[in-house]
Amino acid sequence: MVSSSEATGVVLDEGLPQPSPSLRRNWNFQALWTSEAFAAVAKESAEVAYPLLILATTGSAFDAGAVGAAQLLTASFMAIPGGILADRIGRRFLLMSCDLIRAVLLGVFGVLILTGDTSLPVIFAISVLSAVCLGISNPTGLAVVKQLVRPDQVKQATAQNQIRFFGATMVGPPIGGSLFGIAQSLPFFGAAGSFLVGGVLTQLIRTPMKVVTGAKGFSWSATWDGFRFLVRQPILRLMMIWIIGSNMAFTHSSVFLAIVATAKSRGEPPSLIGVALAVAGFGGIAGALVAGWVLKRVRPGVIFICAAWAGPVAAIGLATAPGAIPLGIIVACVFVRAPIVNALFLAYIAKMVPDELQGRVLGAVMFMSMIATPIGVFFVGLIFSAAGPVWVFTAIGTVAALAALPMLSRRIRTLPDPEDIAEVTV
Repeated sequence: MVSSSEATGVVLDEGLPQPSPSLRRNWNFQALWTSEAFAAVAKESAEVAYPLLILATTGSAFDAGAVGAAQLLTASFMAIPGGILADRIGRRFLLMSCDLIRAVLLGVFGVLILTGDTSLPVIFAISVLSAVCLGISNPTGLAVVKQLVRPDQVKQATAQNQIRFFGATMVGPPIGGSLFGIAQSLPFFGAAGSFLVGGVLTQLIRTPMKVVTGAKGFSWSATWDGFRFLVRQPILRLMMIWIIGSNMAFTHSSVFLAIVATAKSRGEPPSLIGVALAVAGFGGIAGALVAGWVLKRVRPGVIFICAAWAGPVAAIGLATAPGAIPLGIIVACVFVRAPIVNALFLAYIAKMVPDELQGRVLGAVMFMSMIATPIGVFFVGLIFSAAGPVWVFTAIGTVAALAALPMLSRRIRTLPDPEDIAEVTV
């Protein structure tokens, strides 16, 4: 079989150092992982501080929600040009630049808070500019995994990345909230420091991370390359249909909103609601910790089918759960699947997609998966206001079931391991 680089005239960097025999001893990958861990904690701690600052400044929950929505939408749309950049310029430079820009932005923002020069437009501008960097860096950080590890280590590497992501969502918000309680500027100075450390650590990666394609700049065609690739690959197309539907039904924001609204409507005290949310959130980190073990021992088809149909089953349980804590336990069981499926899906992307297309494909994946989140949150709020919790979970279960149908196809049932799938030529 002719490789994709031969087929397209693409020249990859030659003379790359071979990855270490063990993923744990692969300094290049571990430097990337640590760098992105600092960046992830910085992002999570700053994102909880933004609404706290807005509420302290304007007292408006609507303003806080609008800024949060703007951040999410910005990061979603910027994943597309971010993917193009990841396939055009040095990926290490791109990652370092995004971290250092965010370090400067949040450092300056911390100074503005100290001097009392903050206002809603300033908060909006800083948060959106940070989201631009996030959208650009996300596909880039995922695209370089293939360049830093051996093909047989890809599943291990994507599983380890899930620990970083879900770990940051657990520790970042408490750090941001605690620092804000001391001084309003502290979470942003702390996040700036973390981004700075992340940018420095990126420079310790010795493996070149640039793909020379001969193509430069942006074009309408390049914008759609990632989407076209996903549509043309039956396996990835089926997976994306489920991922989009699942994100609409069971994204963290929409499910947490449903738990809070349902528990409050049933007269549950705030303390129990908080415990329920903590229990639900623990499901993600638990799944991340066992992802590597599961991926080694369970066939991919079984993982996808079980993960897909866990959603509709959980929705039935949520509609009939007697209290806040049972709601949290059921959601935790659903969230366990997320890091396992994420790691497996990203392993297929890394194995099937040619390196010169990794950024654009991952940009398309991130856009489609992230844009589903606000849609789900909107409809959960709308349905709850109109019909109550039972209909919310009925709608969630229906969407989840429809999205899960493609997972019953023969392609998914007989899915080989990512290591056994050849890279697609273009």
